[in-house]
Amino acid sequence: MDKREKGDLGENAVCAALEGKGHKIIERNFRRSFGEIDIISLIDRFIVFTEVKTRQRKSMVSGVDAVNGAKRRKIILTADFYLCNIFPGLDNKILQPRYDIAEVTITRGEHPDVTGIVFYEDAFTAEGIYTLY
Repeated sequence: MDKREKGDLGENAVCAALEGKGHKIIERNFRRSFGEIDIISLIDRFIVFTEVKTRQRKSMVSGVDAVNGAKRRKIILTADFYLCNIFPGLDNKILQPRYDIAEVTITRGEHPDVTGIVFYEDAFTAEGIYTLY
């Protein structure tokens, strides 16, 4: 199983878990030249931008630690673009953006299984990051 397949395994598990928590998934793998957002969902008064990190048990760097300052900036720039250019046409509600991280643990081997998901809601903010849009 290659890196993309492992990522898809984690993202599929996170989408199912988010839907189980009441989220409405509105976009997956939203890409622009300056960044990507794995999952965009709606719940209550929030539009949630979730970064999914899939790791094998006892990996050297945890999923949450892998979302460093540079990665956060890319997520925020991409989310800002989405909010300014894509989302206004989908819904006219005023929603608060939220940045979450989902850390997925999988088994080792050729056919890994998901063994756990940890959600870090409101994991970071856009404070101090200025965007173009």
